[in-house]
Amino acid sequence: MITKKTAIIEVLRSHPLARDIFAKHGMGCIGCMGATTETIENGAKMHDIDLEALLKELNESDLGK
Repeated sequence: MITKKTAIIEVLRSHPLARDIFAKHGMGCIGCMGATTETIENGAKMHDIDLEALLKELNESDLGK
């Protein structure tokens, strides 16, 4: 399960298609340095993204399994 404490880079490495979900929610700089150190929670805060909606979509896709 992907949580708010999961590192963005961990999700991207394990599930390259997650890039599309992050971009859909407005996290377009997932290739930046922040993506290598930030959690999903921190990234969502920085980009004013609805954290719960992002986590829901990530986990309802095949990525969260």
